Amino acid sequence: MITPEIEGLLDRAESKFRLVALSSKRARQINAYFNQLGEGLGSSIPPQLPSTARKPLSIAFEEISADKIIPVEATEELEPTEEELMAIQAMEEAEVEDDVEPEETSDESA
Repeated sequence: MITPEIEGLLDRAESKFRLVALSSKRARQINAYFNQLGEGLGSSIPPQLPSTARKPLSIAFEEISADKIIPVEATEELEPTEEELMAIQAMEEAEVEDDVEPEETSDESA
């Protein structure tokens, strides 16, 4: 018997595919945290609740069940408007003009 029950986790993740993606990503983060503990790096997020489970995937399932980890929709990047594209182009042209040094003119006929 799996604890927490998969049916309850499916309600929180809305689909089995999202549940798989969410739990596997979190399990990898937990595994990275335990692997870097002795090194003192502190770059990974520790488990969000005390657990008797030893496997990272079981801990991830417990965190999802406790609503410590929630799925978030990825936002689509909006394409820039025509005005934004023109502003970017103007800025790039201004940078190019600043980089070009004016040539010194010499008057040899005097």
